[in-house]
Amino acid sequence: MPSAKTPLDLAIGEEIEALHRFLVAWFAGKTSEDSFDKGFSNRLDPDFKLIPPAGLCLSRSQVNERIKTAYASNPPFRIQIRNVVVQRVFQQHALVTYQEWQRNARMSNSANNGRVATALFKLDTPLQWLHIHETWLPDDIQSNDAYDF
Repeated sequence: MPSAKTPLDLAIGEEIEALHRFLVAWFAGKTSEDSFDKGFSNRLDPDFKLIPPAGLCLSRSQVNERIKTAYASNPPFRIQIRNVVVQRVFQQHALVTYQEWQRNARMSNSANNGRVATALFKLDTPLQWLHIHETWLPDDIQSNDAYDF
């Protein structure tokens, strides 16, 4: 039987969902351009790094620039977050894994894809994203799952 979610589990899960809801709205042009800092940029620690599946290491400013310039660029884009697990909590940080499923992604090798992410959060109020490392889920998992979200 799975253990009950703690308040920290719930807060981190909601933060992951909220960031990705913002990205979907941003790429669809369904949020105002002046919402960028509150909805996205301010969530990232100044030393934030992102390693997407392609293996690049992007700084906070590089990620901000890429996301900001993609405003209203992909209205049919969708994301579904699955399997959020807080793996470890230590010294005011939390290490978390989750799956990110994308539909109609224009900037990925496959428009419909799934990836697993490991994220490091600083346990401030509000939570701050410090690091994300993503890798593709195996092809057989991606091809055998539904993209009906």
